[in-house]
Amino acid sequence: MLHLRAVCPVDHTDQVLAALKEHPGVTHVVLLRGAAIDPAGDVVEADIAREATDEVVAALCGLGIDRTGGVTLEQIDTALSDAADRAEEAAPGEAADAVVWEELISRTGEESRLNATFQSFLTIACLLAAVGVVTNSPVTIVGAMVVGPEFGPLAAIAVGSVLRRWDLVRRASAALAIGFPLAMVITFAAAVVGSYTGLFDRDMVLAAHQVDFVFQVGPFSLIVALLAGAAGMLSMTSAKSAALVGVFISVTTVPAAGYAAIAAVLGEWAICGQSVLQLAVNLVGIVVAASVVLALRRRRGRMAATGRPLSNG
Repeated sequence: MLHLRAVCPVDHTDQVLAALKEHPGVTHVVLLRGAAIDPAGDVVEADIAREATDEVVAALCGLGIDRTGGVTLEQIDTALSDAADRAEEAAPGEAADAVVWEELISRTGEESRLNATFQSFLTIACLLAAVGVVTNSPVTIVGAMVVGPEFGPLAAIAVGSVLRRWDLVRRASAALAIGFPLAMVITFAAAVVGSYTGLFDRDMVLAAHQVDFVFQVGPFSLIVALLAGAAGMLSMTSAKSAALVGVFISVTTVPAAGYAAIAAVLGEWAICGQSVLQLAVNLVGIVVAASVVLALRRRRGRMAATGRPLSNG
């Protein structure tokens, strides 16, 4: 379940309470009159079944509470309450299948911003990938996959495309368009220093074959990217998420960027080009698959809300 807190003007309080009480997926409604200071007003709190949250939030936004006051949501890890159990049973659908759209927009919007933290993680991930290439270490490549933050902007592009939130698309595209080249340039500079100081040489890198999958573009590159994008979006839009989804998503994005930098230092432009192509194929594949999954979930949610029968597909 989710905990909702709404700050509303006093002349809207009765409407907010009515909207909450009339929905079977809402329980534990609390009213704190005059508790809000800025903006001034009443505070209304309630616990909501996840599958009912989108409808309730839409109703409150329809009353203008998002403009005149505010609405916040928090995840409830444990709820010991018969009333909460009844609310979850009464709400249509399954919690794991419910998409809280405002939560998704907020989450992807935050994770798609180009800032120092995002750039630092992406640069460290590329440097780790480069070390994995030089040392012929798939384990280090996996480490780079874990650190890589790139799925946030990719998910934001998918969400923005499906919901026509072009501000999300522009912001996320800028994060990727600036973040990856900058991380690759820094990795290139570090690789130049490593080459001149004798940390590695051309023969050492070209003799390493356990990590050749990073730059070898083929049908499976696109297949893995599509599966990764679908898995990632399912994780973001449901109450269930797998701990290894982040690793799966990054299979050949950050590692390909790191390999491209190393190949450029060695003058292996064919491998560098393949690595960049691998990066592009995976970025596009992840966005396409994530968009398809999100569009299907949105369509299914709309059909369920209108009571139309869902197709078996």
